[in-house]
Amino acid sequence: MIETLGTGTFGRVMLVRLRHAHPSRPEAYFAMKVLAKTEVVRLKQVEHIISERAILSQVNHPFVVNLFCTFQDSKNCYMLMEYVIGGEIFSHLRRAGKFSPDVTRFYIATLVLAIDHLHQQKIIYRDLKPENLLLDSRGYTKITDFGFAKRVDGRTWTLCGTPEYLAPEIIESKGHSAAVDWWALGILMYEMLAGFPPFFDNHPFGTYEKILKAPLVFPSHIDAVSRDLIRQLLNRDVSKRLGNLRGGAEDVKNHFWFHGVDWSALEAGQLQAPIIPRRSKVGSTENFSKYPPPNPDSMPGLRGKEADKADLDKDPLAHLFTAF
Repeated sequence: MIETLGTGTFGRVMLVRLRHAHPSRPEAYFAMKVLAKTEVVRLKQVEHIISERAILSQVNHPFVVNLFCTFQDSKNCYMLMEYVIGGEIFSHLRRAGKFSPDVTRFYIATLVLAIDHLHQQKIIYRDLKPENLLLDSRGYTKITDFGFAKRVDGRTWTLCGTPEYLAPEIIESKGHSAAVDWWALGILMYEMLAGFPPFFDNHPFGTYEKILKAPLVFPSHIDAVSRDLIRQLLNRDVSKRLGNLRGGAEDVKNHFWFHGVDWSALEAGQLQAPIIPRRSKVGSTENFSKYPPPNPDSMPGLRGKEADKADLDKDPLAHLFTAF
């Protein structure tokens, strides 16, 4: 256990290293997602984290973070994942203010490929935002945090996601499909080009009202082709939204804004990324925010203190997390 990489509502992500591995070896480092059982149960998120584990165990794509194994102790559930050293796209975007069209195109294109792969497996991601996008050492995207992802063949009705990125049909509880990910991609593309999302308010309900009714207004520097793609992704009529038409993701890829993108080379990692993260040493955390260290006693599973099944037998919540 080395350092905290991020914190959430009911857990944190830690940088960890294999005990007997040499610290100079990149493969010795992992990200460990630690989820406090009592908080997961209190917030009624058991189904979500079990779904996250199941989906990440089955998805294999270069632009989705890899899950290696999971386990539990009497206090937490643990998910051992690859360490993506470049930090969140959110941090890089805030540092830059906004991205150029070329930088935006590279990252949006990687997400088109990732979303298409998920949708082909009947998986809706439902939480696309800069905070959930990491950059690897080469500057390529890795989608992380599948807590809201769900395998659905048709529609689902769960209200979940981040206010600024919610599609209208989620807000209106009409039932939603994979089309919500294309809406969120349009929001993300706008935010990368403008430096802020198109619909926001100081109160979530104000944001919802704008998503449902406010006109889509662009800063003057955003060009006509970019505007056209964003408008088609942010179509409030789901039946007319780009990505949700008969051609699916191919309709998005064939939009003129992506003219010149070599999709095969991109998916193979053969293109030069526009942002190469800083890395002063192997296992560096310089691209992540700093957090106070956790209490080591709150994570016995990371200290080898629970090698025995007897501890789990005393845990009244263990039966809820047998998937781990």
